[in-house]
Amino acid sequence: MSTTERMTELDLAVSRPTLAARLAATWQAMKSVLRALRNRRAANRLADLDDALLRDIGLSRADVESILRTSGIADDPSRLLARTARNRATRSLQPVKSE
Repeated sequence: MSTTERMTELDLAVSRPTLAARLAATWQAMKSVLRALRNRRAANRLADLDDALLRDIGLSRADVESILRTSGIADDPSRLLARTARNRATRSLQPVKSE
């Protein structure tokens, strides 16, 4: 066997996360899920508000029900609700085009 046919395999050390890093990542994931569940409960309480109050915060009952229906149990609906309210506020501030 000549030296050109030989391959040297280097077993390079792969850095693995430490126990502390794995625990920190697990803790962050748990906090994220708990935050999503807390925000989902708050979004469910929004559905109990009357239409005038929802309109004051820039949402409609259909917005709230649609977002709650389409997002998963561990998803955070507050981002979608905030984006919807922000978009509605932006549209309401735009001048009306007259023809």
